[in-house]
Amino acid sequence: MAATIVETNTKPFNRVQVDPITLDIVENALRNARTEMDAVLFRTAMSPGIREQHDAFPMIANQEGKMVVGQFGSFLYGFIAGYEGTIEDGDIFITNDPYSCNGAVSHLNDWLLMMPIFHEGKLVSWAAMFGHMTDVGGKVPGSLPTDAKMIFEEGIIIPPTKIYRKGKLADEILNILLHNTRMPEWNKSDFFAIIAALRLAERRVRENIDRFGADYYISAMWDMLDRNRAAMSAIIQMIIPEAVDGKKAYFEDWIDDDGMGNGPYKIACSLHREGEIAYFDFSESDPQSFSSINFLLNEEMFKMFFGAFTINLFDPQILFNDGFYDLIEVHIPEGCILKPKKPAALSCRTHMLGRIFDLMGGLLGQGAPDALNAAGFSDSPHFMYSGFNTQGEWYQLFQIGFGGVPGRPAGDGPDGHSMWPAFTNVPNEFLEAYFPLRIREYATIPDSGGAGLHRGGNGIVIAYEMMEKGEISIHDDRWLTYPWGVNGGEPGMRSTKRLVRKNGGEENIPSKCDRVAVEPGDMLYFNTWGGGGWGDPLARDAELVAMDVKRGLVTQEGAKRYGVVIEDGDVDTRATRKLREKMATDQDKPLFNRGFESIEELKGRCKKETGFEAPKAPVFRRFVQAAE
Repeated sequence: MAATIVETNTKPFNRVQVDPITLDIVENALRNARTEMDAVLFRTAMSPGIREQHDAFPMIANQEGKMVVGQFGSFLYGFIAGYEGTIEDGDIFITNDPYSCNGAVSHLNDWLLMMPIFHEGKLVSWAAMFGHMTDVGGKVPGSLPTDAKMIFEEGIIIPPTKIYRKGKLADEILNILLHNTRMPEWNKSDFFAIIAALRLAERRVRENIDRFGADYYISAMWDMLDRNRAAMSAIIQMIIPEAVDGKKAYFEDWIDDDGMGNGPYKIACSLHREGEIAYFDFSESDPQSFSSINFLLNEEMFKMFFGAFTINLFDPQILFNDGFYDLIEVHIPEGCILKPKKPAALSCRTHMLGRIFDLMGGLLGQGAPDALNAAGFSDSPHFMYSGFNTQGEWYQLFQIGFGGVPGRPAGDGPDGHSMWPAFTNVPNEFLEAYFPLRIREYATIPDSGGAGLHRGGNGIVIAYEMMEKGEISIHDDRWLTYPWGVNGGEPGMRSTKRLVRKNGGEENIPSKCDRVAVEPGDMLYFNTWGGGGWGDPLARDAELVAMDVKRGLVTQEGAKRYGVVIEDGDVDTRATRKLREKMATDQDKPLFNRGFESIEELKGRCKKETGFEAPKAPVFRRFVQAAE
């Protein structure tokens, strides 16, 4: 049953012709409004995840719920179709339940707020935003338990709820939500910061309507969606070949483990085009996990991932919106690891989310190998540190880390960077001012990026010294598999986590763990993975390699992976020529270089190379595997 939209004005809008200048003015006004929404949020939120790292995503949509400006695509269609109440002027809705909104948000930490915008009694737009709350309850601080088996262990679950009714806040509902969190003041501040951002969007939409009229505003939004569709249609037909004799592109990658000793877990997709429609099929992916690494991937969200990936790769000037969605068909079978059945746990879905971008990099370039990206989006590492300080006050940190961005057709991958989404790092000064820790080292890891004509971005090391007794949690991946290289490029380095105790003892920490006790003086070295390399390393300019060595991005020994010999900081031209001639005859350059021949062969090397026992082959519940 769909929601009932209450409009006091039943007069329909007229689709009118909007001249190009007016269209550009409306487009840029909405772009600016989206940027203003971010600015309002970041200046008023309290949690570092939102305030400093920008883990929040605004959107302005048309009256049908199609995103016109934003980043994470529209989720409003699912809400409108599934909500069984009324939608009226002054209402604002909240949810964090992935299962109630078909994966529009993908874990309970994301509080999604949606506001209809009315003009003269008629729905004209939507403003929406979701942000990652540092804590929403559950069994561990941060609400992201690695060993959860059901979503009920992960925090308070909010079905789609009217949190503002005709402009009035439902205080008692908000108090219930805050009462179930460890950081109620942060959540309250972040909640009202999101509300302020929605109010800003509402004001800007009405200003546009006052300036141009409702018919022109509505028509301009449809024109912006149409322009996006035309641009994406051209890109799809350029990079995705039509299926010939049933042949389809295929690619697979793996999540290393589930935090409970099982893995790897395969995600796989086939791709082909029929006419102007691209078809993605995830049927070969593994069934859902017992653990919390499942990712409830909304089909529309995957379309958004595809659009963000291709637009950033081919033409970042294209306005990213939902206009192209009818050009994509996505099949994700129920019960697989990308569409788990309720009540499967979802709190550690970030590994799958990041790996989807690696998967697209391996899929999309098969029709145009020069457009291939290496792997390196891979994950979104999380670090959490919490406890009671010596004054008896609770402290709790949630921080997102960054690995190396993959080498690309256009050049080297950035070091320790979040290419997408547009996250930023928490300044070390902020961390040291507000949390009981010291940052003793923050640097790129030389040679961690895969060698190539275009070097994969290096991972980074952050050395945290704990100043108070507490517990830490870690969420990461790529400790077993490598971020693969392409077109002859080499894989990036794996991630590692090492805890050095104050008493001198050392221990390797798994990539997924909770409740690791720490004492004052303990030091955690949080090392992220490097991006895969792009192209033949022997084709890289030797002087550029020498510059990388001078900058500390590549070591003198690591330069030899490029066939470059460095002496006293400069290229030894003669020795370099001889080394490159030898390497050129010795090496075979595969299209994809994963760093291993098979998963079983990789697991056989696991103990020796990582210090950890190889994960056990997953056992899947039969009842979740839907018949196809």
